[in-house]
Amino acid sequence: MTLQYRKATLDDLEEIYALVSHAVDDLIRKDILQWDEIYPTKEDFRDDINRNQLYVGLTDNQIAVVYALNQESDKEYQNGNWKYPDRPYYVVHRLCVHPNFQHKGIAKHTLLHIEAELLQNDIHAIRLDAFSNNPFSLKLYDSLQYSRVGYADWRKGRFYLMEKYF
Repeated sequence: MTLQYRKATLDDLEEIYALVSHAVDDLIRKDILQWDEIYPTKEDFRDDINRNQLYVGLTDNQIAVVYALNQESDKEYQNGNWKYPDRPYYVVHRLCVHPNFQHKGIAKHTLLHIEAELLQNDIHAIRLDAFSNNPFSLKLYDSLQYSRVGYADWRKGRFYLMEKYF
């Protein structure tokens, strides 16, 4: 499957939010309760677009994956025992694959794409958080050699703080 990545625009917002809504419904069916009607919201994605920080991956002109990328993190990230605290890094937020495209390697491809893009800017570190009760995302991050460096307890439960240096 070929994916083409680009920055999201406000014209993409409805399709992005539909993708996320389908993904939330799918997570709930699998008893993975990390997202709901409170988070993430359409406004979260609108803000990401307005800050020029939201990206989409398309296949056959359909958005298959969405993610935000920036250097911002919640205060709970201070709980991390970061291995590279003084190195420049980016944080991946709200990575989401449409359920119709899941289990096809799209999330892995997307993370490798992010790494390649960051390397072009001499950035060698990625941080993110992963819901402790989502075995799919944990398997993905483990397979890509992300390290668990701490945790944050948020409204929906425990999230592992993860880091990769490449």
